[in-house]
Amino acid sequence: MTTALPTTLENKAVFVGGASRNLGALISRTLADAGARVAVHYNSDSSAAKAQAVADDIVARGGEAFTLQADLTEPEQAARAFDEVVDRFGSLYASVNTAGMVIKKPLVEVAPEEYDRMFAVNSKAAFFVMKEAARRVEDGGKILTIVTSLLAGYTGQYSVYAGSKAPVEDFTRALSKELFGRNISVNTIAPGPMDTAFFYPAETDDSVAYLKDQAMNGDLTKIEYIAPWVRFLLTDGWWANGQVFFVNGGFTTR
Repeated sequence: MTTALPTTLENKAVFVGGASRNLGALISRTLADAGARVAVHYNSDSSAAKAQAVADDIVARGGEAFTLQADLTEPEQAARAFDEVVDRFGSLYASVNTAGMVIKKPLVEVAPEEYDRMFAVNSKAAFFVMKEAARRVEDGGKILTIVTSLLAGYTGQYSVYAGSKAPVEDFTRALSKELFGRNISVNTIAPGPMDTAFFYPAETDDSVAYLKDQAMNGDLTKIEYIAPWVRFLLTDGWWANGQVFFVNGGFTTR
């Protein structure tokens, strides 16, 4: 017998990691517009006002949202963040983690502290967000992480960035198997280089032009191209599980 799973976000509680700006902010608004109640996560005091603006915008549009602060590289803080969501909303349907950081430099120039920081944010935080989400997400829920299309790339300069994102693919496969029996799907979206403030500081005019040339229509990935995929995977796309989706206009593939 087929088990019917939710294809609506109405009244569903969703945690969005790294939600104060760029893709995370748009995802928060998109899911709220679909009826979700959204926990808008931010990391540092410097992001508090922007996160609050996202939550305020959702409420002004008739939705339900609140902000929460946590350093997700600290397992105890990640656990507390998810406890706060459940305490506030009474349940948790989905986790969408967009948090990340990037540096671009030759491997031989990467300092130990840069390596540690990149793996803390892009790998360790992702792991413990997935762990804490898995402990709290209701049956039939969703766990989704944003990584990078460079997982399928063959290029220099991004070793510690792409390398610190790469483990999430294995985390995704393992957790998706471990949650069999609860109808919880666990997936990853790998966007191409995104046209946001997150992208440009690591690039030059020449590298931006080159990266644009590698995708359809000579365009960078827009956050508006990714948000619908998030909504789909949290609703009608529930049968996808353990997958990495390269949503990048053909920038990379495998």
